[in-house]
Amino acid sequence: QVQLVESGGGLVQAGGSLRLSCAGARLAFQNYDMSWHRQAPGKQRELVAGITRSRTTNYADFVEGRFTISRDDAKGTVYLQMNSLKPEDTAVYYCKADHYRVTTDYWGQGTQVTVSS
Repeated sequence: QVQLVESGGGLVQAGGSLRLSCAGARLAFQNYDMSWHRQAPGKQRELVAGITRSRTTNYADFVEGRFTISRDDAKGTVYLQMNSLKPEDTAVYYCKADHYRVTTDYWGQGTQVTVSS
């Protein structure tokens, strides 16, 4: 059974940094485009950043250069480095894997990020 396991969330003060990790188990990681999404209480889940198999990246407008997504296919892991965090970044952060060819995707269980003012 495929699993995506996020880690690295926590409580941080505004202006601080966190690095999220998402490790894939039983997944041919190199065949998937990866992305991070987040969902704040009472809001819809939204895309934060994505990285393709060829390492093309895209970011939501609200990132404003503060976050960096990267991947290590040898480790089967995708990362999200988050700097200059704001209270409005508080949310549960999820990683997602989308197969590059077939309509197959997987979600992690999420990791909580809380930014205090």
